[in-house]
Amino acid sequence: MDLLHSWGVELAVHLQTGYSSYKSVFDLASAVADLHFAFFCLFPVWFHLRRDTALRLIWVAVIGDWLNLVLKWVLFGERPYWWVHETRFYGAGAPPVLQQFPITCETGPGSPSGHAMGAAGVWYVMVTALLSVATEKRCPPLLYRFMQMALWTVMVLVLLLVCMSRVYMAAHFPHQVVAGVFTGVLVAEVLSKKKWIYSASMSRYFYTTLFLTCFAVGFYLLLKVLGVDLLWTLEKAQRWCVRPEWVHLDTTPFASLLRNMGTLFGLGLGLHSPLYTETKKRNASVPFRMGCVTASLFLLQLLDRWTFSSERLVAFYVLSFSKSAVALLIPTAVVPWALCRVLRAEEDKRW
Repeated sequence: MDLLHSWGVELAVHLQTGYSSYKSVFDLASAVADLHFAFFCLFPVWFHLRRDTALRLIWVAVIGDWLNLVLKWVLFGERPYWWVHETRFYGAGAPPVLQQFPITCETGPGSPSGHAMGAAGVWYVMVTALLSVATEKRCPPLLYRFMQMALWTVMVLVLLLVCMSRVYMAAHFPHQVVAGVFTGVLVAEVLSKKKWIYSASMSRYFYTTLFLTCFAVGFYLLLKVLGVDLLWTLEKAQRWCVRPEWVHLDTTPFASLLRNMGTLFGLGLGLHSPLYTETKKRNASVPFRMGCVTASLFLLQLLDRWTFSSERLVAFYVLSFSKSAVALLIPTAVVPWALCRVLRAEEDKRW
């Protein structure tokens, strides 16, 4: 593994020295690959344009990130920015110099890459959805073949850019991002065949959220009893990150877990709320949908500005869960209901 890690460090150094002018592009790639972008930007758009794709996107993202957490706890993957300081691979010689950036100092284990895994799953869902639309519209075979090649090519290029970004930031080794891509596509392919995710009851959402949370916490406690510290990476991040303020609590495993569980639970609440029931069969026009998309994105950007202190862990985790749940309630139930009320009031005034 040391040899494999050393090759990864060499590639990171090569990217940082030879492609430093592309830093803004790599920053953007990492930001877009984060599931936060999928939850706050992609989901509202897909939900009001193609509901089944939006549901599949959330299930793939949440289950994939949960699996990523478990795999990280099992694989104990190093990260380049601390491995290069602690390894004995270089002997008495000076180790390579890796630059660090504000998004470098993630606190969880490194394998597989969560960004690569999440991006692969989300893009697989979107590409297959667009191809499904083309099939439904009876797209001519030649045009469909061209569209198929173009979409898969774009996906490959985006994932390549995401992988390069994570290596450039010294947050992951190359084999970790490759593992993330393949695992993300596998999760998306498996879940795409599960038809029940499109009609899951509120009890299914509740018990799934409860099971995933209890499994992760129970797994953590079991290994802790056996003498395995699954938070071993937090000390390394705090020790080797060049700036303490770059070590963020929201990158810890439990913060990620509760955000995802809040997202899944919020989706269930939104789909089974009286507000959604009242509006789901009304105002299916394109202007109404565009209005829902615009209003949802605006409100979610306001919600995203809501930040809270990490000094009190319990409060931080509870608020993270709540914020993620509200982020799914807004586009699924609150915004469509509010717009329906506004349009109904306008119609009453006309009469």
